[in-house]
Amino acid sequence: MIHRTVLVDAPFDLNNVCGGDGFLFVRDGVGFAGQGIAHTAPDLEMRQALQESQHSGNATAADISNIGPIAFGTIPFLPHQPAHFVVASATFAKRKDGSHTLTLVGDTELDVNDDAIHQAITFATTARPPRPSSNSFRVGARTPIGRYLDAVTLARDAVRGGQLKKAVIARDIEVHADEPIDVHSVLLRLRASFGSSYRFCIGNMIGATPELLVEVDGRDVRSRPLAGTTPRTGDPETDRELANELVASTKNQIEHRVVVDMVHDTLLAHCSYLDWEAEPSIVTVANVQHLGTYIEGALTEPTAHVMTLVKELCPTPALGGFPSADAISFITANEPMERGNYGGAIGWMDADGNGTFAVTIRCAELSEDRRTARLFAGGGIVAESNPYAELAETQAKFQAMLSAIVRP
Repeated sequence: MIHRTVLVDAPFDLNNVCGGDGFLFVRDGVGFAGQGIAHTAPDLEMRQALQESQHSGNATAADISNIGPIAFGTIPFLPHQPAHFVVASATFAKRKDGSHTLTLVGDTELDVNDDAIHQAITFATTARPPRPSSNSFRVGARTPIGRYLDAVTLARDAVRGGQLKKAVIARDIEVHADEPIDVHSVLLRLRASFGSSYRFCIGNMIGATPELLVEVDGRDVRSRPLAGTTPRTGDPETDRELANELVASTKNQIEHRVVVDMVHDTLLAHCSYLDWEAEPSIVTVANVQHLGTYIEGALTEPTAHVMTLVKELCPTPALGGFPSADAISFITANEPMERGNYGGAIGWMDADGNGTFAVTIRCAELSEDRRTARLFAGGGIVAESNPYAELAETQAKFQAMLSAIVRP
């Protein structure tokens, strides 16, 4: 690969760059959007390709030679399944320092010359939101409710019997559309309601997840595991009461602590120091509230690659359970669906091992013709879990993506 990065002064919208057929990973206006495909590979091959990518020999003095390409990637729930990465032909970035950049990637100098830079910037600065249109939808359960309730009961009994400390049981529903789902419109609706979440469009996965799995920025490492959920009603007083009940809930505190301990212990092995909140805080998104604990530290030298940490953390007990191997075996045997990328991780990495990966929840898996969207929701099962309360929790979690897709 050959690449070239330049500063972009003209304004652009990452969502419009992505449109309905590109790539997006962004939170609070900071992140990346891409168009076109320059290279695809599994994670190890992609790491090597990023490191071997050459800065354009025809670069000008205005180029930023120390910024190379990034790869967007999805990591499945099951650890033995392969991760998939893609480098976009053109990637626009809005960075934490306030700078805006464009990175072009190709096979020859023609792919990254001044004309290619001009064309890409023209596209990004003139791209507009889609025109509103109508569509008709049918929503139905893909996982039978009875089988889901049976799996929750089995998981609760396994925890009570001492075989597990926690197991996460999920279910899925399908949205069928008469016309292809307008992905660009869905992403804009997610921005309006879930701007503080990690919004993504990578491959056939779109969504807005509030949970940071791991972020590596030089020596800095961060994570924010979430576990324990209660709905939001829209009434401030009721929501405060629900949040207080969530904090006071022994069931939810146990579920949360299992996740935090695993993430802490995993990261600590790679850190010279690691700090974390003594008590979980309330993380609020549009439709639900979670218990969350912020963890940050400094990596030891030489620093761990972000994908090394992703593989050690994924799936966390927030999506699998604990002990991890036993919980995954239980889920595989008893959960009535194949998760695929749901419950894994989604994000980006660069040649230096930096990157950000969020947990793949509050998401939809699109069919190739974009007429079907498969939505997922689950919850952590411990000894005090009530199957019908868990069902209600999944119904609340479905609303994030469901409302973004079917909203007229």
